[in-house]
Amino acid sequence: MDTTGAGSTEANGSTDTDRTGEGRAARRDAAVRAAVEQGLLGPGAPVVGLLDVTGIRESAAGLRAAFAEVLAPGTPVLHAFAVKATPLVPVLRLLHEAGIGAEVASPGELALARAAGVPPERIVLDSPAKTPEELREALALGVAVNADNPQELARIDALTGTAPSRSPLGIRVNPQIGGGSIEATSTATETSKFGVALRDEGAREWVVRAYLDRPWLTRLHAHTGSQGIPLSLMARGVAEAYGLAEEINARAGRRQVDTLDIGGGLPVNFGSDAVTPTYARYARLLSEVVPGLCEGRYGLVTEFGRSLLAKHGTVLARVEYAKSAGGRRVAVTHAGVQVAARTVYVPGAWPLRIAAYDAKGRPKTGPEVVQDVAGPACFSGDLLAQGRALPLLEQGDHAAALDTGAYYFAHHYTYNSLARPGIYGFAPDGSGGVAFATVREPQTPEEIVAESGGAHVTALTTLGISGRR
Repeated sequence: MDTTGAGSTEANGSTDTDRTGEGRAARRDAAVRAAVEQGLLGPGAPVVGLLDVTGIRESAAGLRAAFAEVLAPGTPVLHAFAVKATPLVPVLRLLHEAGIGAEVASPGELALARAAGVPPERIVLDSPAKTPEELREALALGVAVNADNPQELARIDALTGTAPSRSPLGIRVNPQIGGGSIEATSTATETSKFGVALRDEGAREWVVRAYLDRPWLTRLHAHTGSQGIPLSLMARGVAEAYGLAEEINARAGRRQVDTLDIGGGLPVNFGSDAVTPTYARYARLLSEVVPGLCEGRYGLVTEFGRSLLAKHGTVLARVEYAKSAGGRRVAVTHAGVQVAARTVYVPGAWPLRIAAYDAKGRPKTGPEVVQDVAGPACFSGDLLAQGRALPLLEQGDHAAALDTGAYYFAHHYTYNSLARPGIYGFAPDGSGGVAFATVREPQTPEEIVAESGGAHVTALTTLGISGRR
């Protein structure tokens, strides 16, 4: 774990400009224009994802600095990025070099973290459905594991009994303190599927006894939720975990639990370019609500995802057609449900800001017109935005879905066999321009066919033929 951090910061970035979003917006505008000028976006590639490398680095530095400001000097800290938020190997590598580890929840995510060069000691495995093989691999590598339930702990018992592991091991608990405004991202409700439900009859005593019977259980994990969870509820969840750790250690008569994994979940402001709440605000709140957490008696693990990446991603799509229906203007673009499934299916909980750019990639100005921004999929609900006031989008213009660096263009939904877009990181080129690097190549029709069983084209037509008379 890290024992040092960068200097103090007030935002999920390192400058006042980043807190207000002005610098990030300026970098985005420059990148959109450069993407059009350099041909990353055009007739053959009508939708792309753009990642702000400068912004990602600033967020990583801001996270580390915020907690360093409130923790006792020398406190062991691992900030582990929730890989599910943006499962792209170059992103994980960038974060690793910025001092951020990886929190994984599947064999695939573990493979991505390892491919990015993240060492096992900086990886945490969380999942409610780990198989024996997943556990065996993690324990062999020395990856930290949080057991989700008694049955999983029994599996770990069996595996560690035959081959002792270097992995830090703990149990995930659900403090059952309630949810936020989005049920699907609330993980500390009474009936959440995650962790041991602490308020169920006998559960707390079972957890304490599990630790007393296993001196090698040294971590405790709790995660209250993410988008839609107020900071006060997040802090309360951490306080519940801290109180349980203190109880375990008191009954053990020693400092058995030495590390608290407090999860991530800092919500993101999707209403403007401003970064709010900030890591600094959350860290200060924790120091007030759970002061013992910051005294240096416990190591700390965090698992932030959306808050590190969301503000630094943009989905940019060409307007293929512009028309009217029922008196409403409609801009038909190439970005819809395949890149923004949550927004399309649950728009009230996951609205996105849309920015209008002209055919040359310059921000559009002029009177705002109420219009729909539609995607390419063949169902009427495929809308990025409905009834939104924007400068009029016309054929050949570009629509940008903002704040999409997490849970959007890296989570492709294959409706209509629409291709995965190419993803490109951008940064200043040192001479006043913008440089791009390929993060993921755009998917080809040949790759779509291969993923859809193209190598087995006659598999079903020949099945059962030999036994037919």
